[in-house]
Amino acid sequence: MHSVIKLLRPHHYIKNGFVLLGPLFAHHWSTQTLAEATLAFFAFSCMASAVYVLNDIMDVDADREHPVKCRRPLPSGQVSLSLARILLIGMLTASILLSLAVSLWVTLFVSIYFIMNILYSWRLKHVVILDVFIISAGFMLRILAGTVGLGIAPSAWLLLCGLMVTLFLGFSKRRAELLMLESAGDNSNLTRKVLDDYSPAILEQFISITAACTVLSFGLYTVSPQTIALHGTDNLIYTLPFVIYGIFRYLFLMHHKAKGNDTAKDLLTDWHLLLTVSAWIVTTLWVLS
Repeated sequence: MHSVIKLLRPHHYIKNGFVLLGPLFAHHWSTQTLAEATLAFFAFSCMASAVYVLNDIMDVDADREHPVKCRRPLPSGQVSLSLARILLIGMLTASILLSLAVSLWVTLFVSIYFIMNILYSWRLKHVVILDVFIISAGFMLRILAGTVGLGIAPSAWLLLCGLMVTLFLGFSKRRAELLMLESAGDNSNLTRKVLDDYSPAILEQFISITAACTVLSFGLYTVSPQTIALHGTDNLIYTLPFVIYGIFRYLFLMHHKAKGNDTAKDLLTDWHLLLTVSAWIVTTLWVLS
């Protein structure tokens, strides 16, 4: 059972919290909306697990040669391929049923997410820069599911902030992989071919640009006249320091603690990040309530 749970990667479900951003910042806090958002959250969670299982099935041979991925349930033999296929079908079915219980829009976004990840695993993950934009697009689909999928008009600010922060995390992940490659001193066992097209210098530039855009876009959102009119307060600006600190802390972990390969795990294991995100959520709810 432990190996099955490890294969499904439930700690990554925290990423599906992007689904909840729409109702939060649109002030749609009714019981029905929150219930539908919760169903959409679990629909994406099941689909995310299906994608992870599918990727592991497709990459099982290559992962056996990877210094880290060889310990995953499939390449290590802890979970059989037949059981993995059953889990894949089960997660896909659960995701579609949950999304249909919300709306056809959510079903569409979940389906696009799955198809996009198939294309990503097949070829797009080898295309430099586009690979990170595909990762970001997965998060944008979550935001759209939590807005359009629930009958909420998506905010341009929300989409902009979401795009910038997910691009930042994506390029940071590539930089962390390069750092791991440098420390290993041997490229032959690393399976991500797109790393050959990245360099530390260009990734540092991408990270700097997206980090700055994240801070600026969120800061401008908090002082926007539309935001102040919607929420009836200009105090949202006081949540900005948490965003800045979180970005700085993440960069510190990447360069000095060999983190960044698994954003969800880093968030759940580093008490600085965990406390920062928790404080941001609590402060935001307090300001908006």
